[in-house]
Amino acid sequence: MKVLDLRCGAGHAFEGWFASEEDYGSQRERGLLDCPLCGDATVMRLPSAPRLNLSGAQAPAQPSVQAPAAEDRMPGPPAAVRLVEAVAELLRHAEDVGPRFAEEARRIHYGQSDARAIRGQATPREREALSDEGIEVFTLPVALPPKTPLQ
Repeated sequence: MKVLDLRCGAGHAFEGWFASEEDYGSQRERGLLDCPLCGDATVMRLPSAPRLNLSGAQAPAQPSVQAPAAEDRMPGPPAAVRLVEAVAELLRHAEDVGPRFAEEARRIHYGQSDARAIRGQATPREREALSDEGIEVFTLPVALPPKTPLQ
């Protein structure tokens, strides 16, 4: 089993497990690889250090490191995981208005449409115009919710 470090075109780093180098190459050529966070199919392999098993070689002595006490450890998942989970939650509960985002945000802001959470696409120019009108919007760090739960 080969564990490879991969990165999508949007910059998300993740691991891929393959039976061999050839298996990775074959899956990549057939378009079977995509980012588990955003679905981007532009996946590239990152350089990684090989692990060598040398028969008869002994591992260097490891210094004794005491694990932090349970009360000293931070509870909960790391901040990056919490961020991705929060974005996924937001995406699940916001109506996708697609390219009509700027138009719909204005309708909500000016009371022409019911207030609700929306999401969609807006150009930088549209975002700037909304901001000039006092309509607060923000860009999400991912385009789609994760395909699978984070573990």
